[in-house]
Amino acid sequence: MLIALLSAFLGGLILNLMPCVFPVISLKIMGLVRHSDQPHRLRAEGLAFFAGVMGAMLALSGALIAARASGAAVGWGFQLQSPLVIAVLALVVLGAGLNLAGLFEVGLSVQRLGAGTAGRGGALGAALTGVLAIVVATPCSGPFMAGALGYALVQPPLTGLGVFAALGAGFAAPFTLLAFLPALARRLPRPGAWMQTVKSAMAFPMFGAAAWLTWVLAQQAGAAGLALLLGCIVALGLAGWIYGMGQRRRMAGQAFLVHYGMAGTVAALMAVAILRPEGGIPAHPRVGTPAVSAEAAAPVDWSVQRLAALRAQGKPVFVDFTASWCITCQVNEKTTLSTKDVKDALTRTGTIFMIGDSTNFNAQIEDAMAAFGRDGLPLYVVYPADGGAPVILPQILTKGLVIQALNHAAGKA
Repeated sequence: MLIALLSAFLGGLILNLMPCVFPVISLKIMGLVRHSDQPHRLRAEGLAFFAGVMGAMLALSGALIAARASGAAVGWGFQLQSPLVIAVLALVVLGAGLNLAGLFEVGLSVQRLGAGTAGRGGALGAALTGVLAIVVATPCSGPFMAGALGYALVQPPLTGLGVFAALGAGFAAPFTLLAFLPALARRLPRPGAWMQTVKSAMAFPMFGAAAWLTWVLAQQAGAAGLALLLGCIVALGLAGWIYGMGQRRRMAGQAFLVHYGMAGTVAALMAVAILRPEGGIPAHPRVGTPAVSAEAAAPVDWSVQRLAALRAQGKPVFVDFTASWCITCQVNEKTTLSTKDVKDALTRTGTIFMIGDSTNFNAQIEDAMAAFGRDGLPLYVVYPADGGAPVILPQILTKGLVIQALNHAAGKA
């Protein structure tokens, strides 16, 4: 239990360095810099961020544990297997980017109420940033996390929640500690006019995250889902532009309510388009890889039956459990698995390369991962040709590591 808690905490710390959370973490950094000369505001935002992270983590993990207890084969990041969640998250991230770019301002009326209430607005924003950070962090599963999460999901609910809480605490710790350590806070740059330029620049990581989520939705829902989301993106931009125009008219003492009404109408129509039971975001299965391949290095769809048949034939097998929404998976694919050296090693050793695609929900894949005590992607498993025990590779791959594992599996080491 202590090892699992420590592993989860360390995994949460490392999660701050993963690329999937950078866009949201950049928002938190801006918040710390903005209040670096106001220690009480800094502490309030640090606590609010911690509360947002822990609340979101416990809510997600509680839903995950409850779903598994009811018999559903779901794993870490399960909500990202839903095209609807992906679509809503893409629009939320895009909206945050438009706000950073200055198209409109969030909480402008709160900021004008005075110092007594402005702090509450900042704390609420910090808490919501923590919630968003946890939601977008679930595609990532770094060192120390996999074993801790696998352990958590086979324990009683309270024990499992404790491990997930340690993960959330590790994730929130750097920013919360910074808010309560004046010596470190004083090293932050002083607030100034430069922050407006940095704020605008921070919009582009958010736009990049929205583009990535749009690509993921295209893998899940096909052309129809992509077309609907793109239409909603245009509508969101229109609503933000109208709302921002109303804000500027209000500050100039002119009529503004009609703009707010128009923006609300556009936003409501967009929500109806996405959420309506018939005609909303579809959930078509992703087109898989070829079922049969003449080349050993070409990918083959994973299935329990196909894996058993290949092992019975005495062939070494490399299984890549992956998903479009798993950024670590995509990085490993580009830097290692798709390289010429690894492909040559697959061909030379006669290893069959199988892909278990969890972009959309697949109960067999979730069960297979659970059998290895793993609950997060990526998962790489090498099955030796001699029928020996499978070998689990680290979640961060290198070409040398993979080639060595393939040689061992083929008995050529």
